[in-house]
Amino acid sequence: NIMKKKIALVLGCTGQDGSYCAELLLSKKYRVYGLIRKTATDNTINIKHILANKNFTLVKGDLVDSHSINTLIHKIKPNEIYNYADQDHVGWSSIVPEYSFLVTVISNLKIFEFIKENKLPIKYFVPLSSNIFGSSKTKKQNEKSLLNPTSIYGIAKTSLYHVCNYYRSTYNLKIYNSIFYNHESPRRSEEYVTKKIVKKACSIKINNDKKLELGDINIKIDWGYAKDYVEAAWQIMQLKDPDIFIISSGKLTSVKNFCKLVFDYLKLDYKKYLKINKKFIRPSKTSNLFGDFSKAGRVFNYKPKTDIKKLVKIMVDDELQKYNR
Repeated sequence: NIMKKKIALVLGCTGQDGSYCAELLLSKKYRVYGLIRKTATDNTINIKHILANKNFTLVKGDLVDSHSINTLIHKIKPNEIYNYADQDHVGWSSIVPEYSFLVTVISNLKIFEFIKENKLPIKYFVPLSSNIFGSSKTKKQNEKSLLNPTSIYGIAKTSLYHVCNYYRSTYNLKIYNSIFYNHESPRRSEEYVTKKIVKKACSIKINNDKKLELGDINIKIDWGYAKDYVEAAWQIMQLKDPDIFIISSGKLTSVKNFCKLVFDYLKLDYKKYLKINKKFIRPSKTSNLFGDFSKAGRVFNYKPKTDIKKLVKIMVDDELQKYNR
């Protein structure tokens, strides 16, 4: 009796988290289907190394087209779905608020309806975000902290939080959630401050670029490594009972300190290159969000593996490779 391969569908497989997720599942001998939408077809850089894997298949569809998703679920009959597809940028969410809601809330709701109507035994994972806490009154947040979003993205993720709870408690759907705090990697896109700093610092080092422009450098962020967080998500999905867990690094680092670590690693003095530009300062203030991951620690022994220095090294080394040095 050969164990049947588990089948997983990864939505958003070309992004940072989705690509690490597909990779992890392949290493665990899953049969993996990765969803790609029309606008991401040229954007397969994060998964190019797994495209030839015989257990990986790219499938076409779009989260905002429920017909394409339902047909796919029906066809491949996944045991697990990981939904990492999102309009995940806070700045962008205020420019495309309707689209943000469609992708983050409505598309998930439609999938839940489909799973419920067809009584499918699928385990479903979708990450939430620390942005649901927005301007938090407490120094640290746990799973019971007050939700107080201060951006369209945060509001959409908060609505998703309630939608997940509703389908989980009312219809016993197997919906698993993490509340991810900021998580970075070499696969981050450049609109994120960590990637922007790393890219610019390497360019200063190698191309004698002259300056790095940043906004509020005193803001403190709970930064972890995306690869670790995706692994935690997989562990959450292996639990018998669906639940929700904070996944964070448990440490705060200011943008200024992150910047200093990157430049120090390159043996440069960040003060010589850093310029503060008011236009990069965000309109709405969130607090310094700081995650208490003790529940995840208790339930499945989660602990952060990659500290900020190691994360900086991973990101800078990867960026330097692009210069073939």
